[in-house]
Amino acid sequence: MTPGSLTVYVGEALATYGFGEGHPFGPDRMHAFWVRMQELGLDSKVNVREPVQATESQVLRFQNKEYLEQVKRQSLSGFGYLDACDTPAFKGIFEAAGAVVGTVLAALDDIVSARCRQAFVPIAGLHHARRDAAAGFCVFNDCGIAIETLRQQYGIQRIAYVDIDAHHGDGVFYAFEDDADLVFVDFHEDGRYLYPGTGAVEETGRGAAAGTKLNIPMPPGADDKLFFKAWEPAEAFIDKAKPEFILLQCGADSLAGDPITHLEYTAQVHHHVARRLKLLAERHCGGRLLALGGGGYNRDNLARAWTAVIEALLGESR
Repeated sequence: MTPGSLTVYVGEALATYGFGEGHPFGPDRMHAFWVRMQELGLDSKVNVREPVQATESQVLRFQNKEYLEQVKRQSLSGFGYLDACDTPAFKGIFEAAGAVVGTVLAALDDIVSARCRQAFVPIAGLHHARRDAAAGFCVFNDCGIAIETLRQQYGIQRIAYVDIDAHHGDGVFYAFEDDADLVFVDFHEDGRYLYPGTGAVEETGRGAAAGTKLNIPMPPGADDKLFFKAWEPAEAFIDKAKPEFILLQCGADSLAGDPITHLEYTAQVHHHVARRLKLLAERHCGGRLLALGGGGYNRDNLARAWTAVIEALLGESR
């Protein structure tokens, strides 16, 4: 693996994180992305690594013990929901969710250890899970676990979390709402129209962290032009914070034609955000940036959006 390169993590252990054929978050999502990577010849331009399984101690950096044990029990039975009604259990869900976490942490280690400068994990960015519960198709919050790992294992405190998924990253926001060193920027469809109903512009952090969070609710039908207008001050906000590491949750459900959301971006938004964040990472973080696939339930859309992120991180124009 050559320092300065981009690493992408793919494999069946990641693909198994899905809730059955026909479900919006089905097990075919990773395959749709990888087919597009091969069609564009991008697979030969990146380092490819297999998924890695997390240890329980790694998961417990964010999730609490009681909830972890619940997931283990329901993973054996394959019965019921892990939350009220959104996130069904299936046999092996504990291992599938653990592969997401372990792969994200392997990517962190590759970046911090300078085996690569940036990395992308397509089945990751499960930003709704709370410390004690699943939510919105998200079992373990790999974003939160990544933030805790950067602090606890690597001593990296000042982290920028940027989220362009159509849904508000509530599991990350509320877990770190009072954390002044977690710079949070989240573009999402206005919560009055879409799950989880949070992320109002007035939510800017609590206590010492007031002013370190930027929630940007977008109206249904928002297009690229509206996004780019809102992006400029958000980029300045991140730049001013001078983060030591950047996490990008680049959910593709913000593209026009997603079956469960109402935004109308093109993949150019994803390319632009990844390109600009890479520049900020080079300026402040030694290039250290990890992109996580997030949502996206139209397979063509997620393939386009995620390969646009790859192209941007490789320095390719569109």
